[in-house]
Amino acid sequence: MIRVLIADDQPLVRRGLALILAPHPDVEVVGEAGNGAEAVELAGRLRPDVVVMDIRMPELDGVQATGELARTRPESRVLALSTFDMDEYVVAALRAGAYGFLPKDVSPEELIAAVRTVHAGEAAVAPRLLTRLISTYVRASAREPRPVAAPASPTGLTPRELEIWRLLAGGFDNAEIAAELDISISTVKNHITGIFGKLGVRDRAQAVIAAYESGLVEAVRKPA
Repeated sequence: MIRVLIADDQPLVRRGLALILAPHPDVEVVGEAGNGAEAVELAGRLRPDVVVMDIRMPELDGVQATGELARTRPESRVLALSTFDMDEYVVAALRAGAYGFLPKDVSPEELIAAVRTVHAGEAAVAPRLLTRLISTYVRASAREPRPVAAPASPTGLTPRELEIWRLLAGGFDNAEIAAELDISISTVKNHITGIFGKLGVRDRAQAVIAAYESGLVEAVRKPA
């Protein structure tokens, strides 16, 4: 059973999300929070597996709440939501420790799939947003002070790992990377595990952010 806490300052949105998730037998909505501070407090009491977190909320916004949960309750994994496709706060949420982000206009099927993915400890990032959002905001914010350490250097990665990192940053999944490089999917997975370790990142979303922040890529696009 996946225990889910929903955090959004709009009661109608909270109720809609709960109604989407409730029919699934492997999901239990254990609580609802109206702001980030309440989300942190309820997470401590209710011990959810996944927190579906709106980014823009009063008192404590979703980015700050995500950072607090990452520090105090990392087992409650955050799936961030954003109303706008181009929203710098979503990138900030990933830096703060969110396991993924989705726009609020995703389908019910995409939402439940993302909750299951985050619960499994993997990144859930809407493909249509990934490179566009990160290339815009990570590159723009590189000139501004950031409350996080500088990204890892590519130094130490093999040529093949660099090649896979570039493709990953362009939104390629494991099967597409394997096809592009004519290697097996299991080999791709092994390389990605090594890349994560050398970069000091947790998942694909953080690896993509590191790629843009390091200057490894500027805009890699999958072929149409």
